[in-house]
Amino acid sequence: MDKRLLDILCCPVSKTPVRPLSKHELDALNEAIAAGQVDSVAGTRVRERVAEALITTDRKVIYRVEDGIPVMLPEEGIGTTQLTAFPVAP
Repeated sequence: MDKRLLDILCCPVSKTPVRPLSKHELDALNEAIAAGQVDSVAGTRVRERVAEALITTDRKVIYRVEDGIPVMLPEEGIGTTQLTAFPVAP
């Protein structure tokens, strides 16, 4: 992802800056999705594997990146509190 774009992006709700999800974090997220344990903020079950994502720097919300475009809609966020095996901060 373009560094300049990353520098201006933030959570649309809390205005917290975001950073790319690490490989460890992405793997943990996809394992939870495969197990059927992940819902979006809107309560919709996340069924599709995530190839790339951004996470708020406070590690509370994850936003998917599809085809290089961040999906920064509040209802599309994924709260990390539901991810019991989510790695500690890198």
